[in-house]
Amino acid sequence: MAKSRPIAEIGKDDAFASVAARVVETRTQELVEHSEGVLDLGDIERLHDMRVATRRLRASLEVFQPCFPKKRYKAAHREVKGLADALGERRDRDVTLEELDRFAAGLGTADRPGVRSLAAAVRDEQAEANLKLAPSVTAERVAALAERLLSLAAAARALVEPAQAEEPEAPPEPARPPEPRPAPAPELPPAPAGANGGEPR
Repeated sequence: MAKSRPIAEIGKDDAFASVAARVVETRTQELVEHSEGVLDLGDIERLHDMRVATRRLRASLEVFQPCFPKKRYKAAHREVKGLADALGERRDRDVTLEELDRFAAGLGTADRPGVRSLAAAVRDEQAEANLKLAPSVTAERVAALAERLLSLAAAARALVEPAQAEEPEAPPEPARPPEPRPAPAPELPPAPAGANGGEPR
C-alpha cells in the first residue's frame, strides 16, 4: 500500500481553514498520481493504492466540511464516494481471487478443479467491475474531479488568508495644525507735534 504524503508546513497556530486547504490539495495530488493503470488486471496493487488514496481524500473532506461551500462540497463528496464504491467493487474481486489462488495451492490435485471453476466465475465478475469502473477513471474525469477539489481547497483558503494578507493599515496621524504666528505689533501713529514737550517748529 502506498504511503500517504505528509502535509507540510502545518503549525499549531495555523487556521483550521488553511490546514483544510493544504490537506485537500495533498490528498487530491495523491488521487491523481494513483489513477494511472488502475484498470490493469495484471497489477492489482495500482487499484488498491488509488482506492486507499480515495478513502483518505473522502475522510479529509468530511473532517474539514465546515470550511467548504455546502453545494460544492456535497457534489465533490458524492463523486469521491461514488469513485470509492466503484474501486471497491473491483477490489473485492481482486482480493477474492488472491485468496482462491492461495487456497487452491494447498489442495490436492483432485480438489483444485472446483476451486478453479469458482475462480473463473469471480474473474468474470472482476472484468465486469472493471468495465463499470472505467468511465470513472479516465484522464479527463480524474482531471475534472481534481479541479473541483482544488476549487474547494481555494475556497477554504480564502476564508482566512486574504484577511491575513490585507490587514488594514494604521490610520495616518492627523496633520498637526501650523503653529500660530505672533500677530504683528500695531503701528503707532506719529506723535503730534510738541508731544515730547518741545516747541513746534
